[in-house]
Amino acid sequence: MKDDYFLTNEKELLDYYHYSGSFGKIRLRAKFLRTWILHSIAYSTPLPNLAIAMQRLRGVKIGNGCHFSSYVQIDLLYPHLVTIDDNVAIGSNSMIFAHANPTTNLYLKSHGYGRSIKPVHIKSGAIISPGSIITAGITIGANSIVGVGSVVSQDIPDNCVALGNPARIIKKIE
Repeated sequence: MKDDYFLTNEKELLDYYHYSGSFGKIRLRAKFLRTWILHSIAYSTPLPNLAIAMQRLRGVKIGNGCHFSSYVQIDLLYPHLVTIDDNVAIGSNSMIFAHANPTTNLYLKSHGYGRSIKPVHIKSGAIISPGSIITAGITIGANSIVGVGSVVSQDIPDNCVALGNPARIIKKIE
């Protein structure tokens, strides 16, 4: 009999949110539907303040004076694990993930490559340029700049410019 990856992933989410049974499944699906609707509004609006308000309603912790461009994607399943401090700017088509999950490959899950859930912290004054990807467990330092199209898979210290795939520090801001 073939394993059902959907049921496996649903069970992982139920366990994470401490839900159980049929009512738990309904709560989980309602939670996801709500976050998806709010995300959809935030993702497509040209109004930065509306995008930020919708992301806050989803549970993303966002400071004051931030600017989000259109088409910013913040983790759909674990938005509460993303913290964005004051005066952060995030460019269009950027993605911030608080989890990684090989959803359809049960073999990999059973061999040490299961769901990974880690918080993301973007500190005050950071700039995330368009098309950047921030992976789970990353901290972007205060007043740092992530270059266009960069994939950040390691922490970026304060006052640095990082770019590339994977992102590397190319300059310290003095």
